[in-house]
Amino acid sequence: MLATIAIGDAYLKPFMEYAFPTWEMYCKRHDLGLILFDDHLINTDHPDWKNPYWQKFLIGEALNSATFQTNNVCCLDTDILISPIAPNIFDLRNDAKVGLVSLRKDLSYPYHGAIRRMAFMRNRYYDSKYPLDSSLFISLEGLYQMAGLEPQADEACSGVFVYNSKNHGRLLETYYKSFPRDVMNKDGGGEQIFLNHFVQSNDLVEWMDYRFQAMWTYEIAYKYPFLYSEHKNNWQLIKSCIEASLFTNYFLHFAGSWHEGKMWEQVRVLDTPESLSMFEAFNAYMKVPVFGKPLGQVKPST
Repeated sequence: MLATIAIGDAYLKPFMEYAFPTWEMYCKRHDLGLILFDDHLINTDHPDWKNPYWQKFLIGEALNSATFQTNNVCCLDTDILISPIAPNIFDLRNDAKVGLVSLRKDLSYPYHGAIRRMAFMRNRYYDSKYPLDSSLFISLEGLYQMAGLEPQADEACSGVFVYNSKNHGRLLETYYKSFPRDVMNKDGGGEQIFLNHFVQSNDLVEWMDYRFQAMWTYEIAYKYPFLYSEHKNNWQLIKSCIEASLFTNYFLHFAGSWHEGKMWEQVRVLDTPESLSMFEAFNAYMKVPVFGKPLGQVKPST
């Protein structure tokens, strides 16, 4: 089952208009359930309340208490688009582990090259005040120490994590409740460093393919740097680049508050028969055996 939290129109409306159609296609193709929480999973006046980022830790136990039956859950941020040719994220998984996607290792691009390009392009095209040296380059040791946690071997983006609700739901809820509200003063209010620490320090991590959470900030920095100067008006070009990225990746995450992170809220992708037909044809072609049969010189038709 896919699960997400979208509380308030600022999150719900763009999700339903731009991301949901891609999730719906994916769920239908792989016979998966989809649940959206549009209200807090814990009362805002409860002593244990924390913001919706942190409430991801509560989804597993909420599903364990539901009237329907589910075991494996993939928690996703709302700003993720899913490719029509993405495989089932639950296939070949270890139910004893929590699946995460690294932000720093086993990427499709050199990590430091990606963030240097990102910093330079933001400074050049978005805002000359954007620093060329900032916490974007923080070490793993510094990242965890900033939150008062023991450093771990890697960092994952918490926009995608997969687990078994029976095995991990109660553990995640207990971890959530182990922190007071003021923990939100760290990591900009987010839960990412804490999720990483919990999963890795308890030897629960199973690292998944980068393509299950390709970061648009990396994609644009390496593949489509020309979009930095086109971010204000050329939406057709941006749409074409997003669809091209979905052709080579499975889940595409538009994380961040800068202009790159807002591009998914401006264009409908895969919304025409023409845009879908290429993906469908390619998916079918990948199942066809090829034998390398010599055919002589093949020339393009005129």
